[in-house]
Amino acid sequence: MRSGDATPECLSWIFNILERNMKTMYEQCDWGWDPISKKQELTEPAAWYLVASSNNKFLGFSHFRFDIEHREEVLYCYEIQLEPIVRRKGLGQFMMSVLEFMALQNKMQKVMLTVFKHNPSAMQFFYSLGYKLDKISPPVSDLSHYVIVSKAVDSGSVSKEKK
Repeated sequence: MRSGDATPECLSWIFNILERNMKTMYEQCDWGWDPISKKQELTEPAAWYLVASSNNKFLGFSHFRFDIEHREEVLYCYEIQLEPIVRRKGLGQFMMSVLEFMALQNKMQKVMLTVFKHNPSAMQFFYSLGYKLDKISPPVSDLSHYVIVSKAVDSGSVSKEKK
């Protein structure tokens, strides 16, 4: 759904889970945590959401955009956040496979995202799904606090849900 189509309840939950899951991560780097800027980013017209829910309870979301990075059409995943109760149960992998499928259907060349280097579980998660350091990423050995990873999408590369 487009950010403008999200209900106030959904937007409130999105910001809440993002703050719970990521505020400390942002504070550990020079970006810092800026709630006003983050709320603006989340509600810009270009923002899209993939929201997972069950029994009227929000469980996870991804904030993404269709964009152009260095002359390549990409689906850029700004966030993927899950409630603690559903982590490590396949929902994150499923949501990434949906993003990859949407990228493929919209003729994007790849899915890309930024990952904090000080978030090793997230780095491992994306690497396990076949994401690799993107050519525009700062080197891992660089002093920057993040890397950019990506995965080309074609009919043979989209992540398959574990059976």
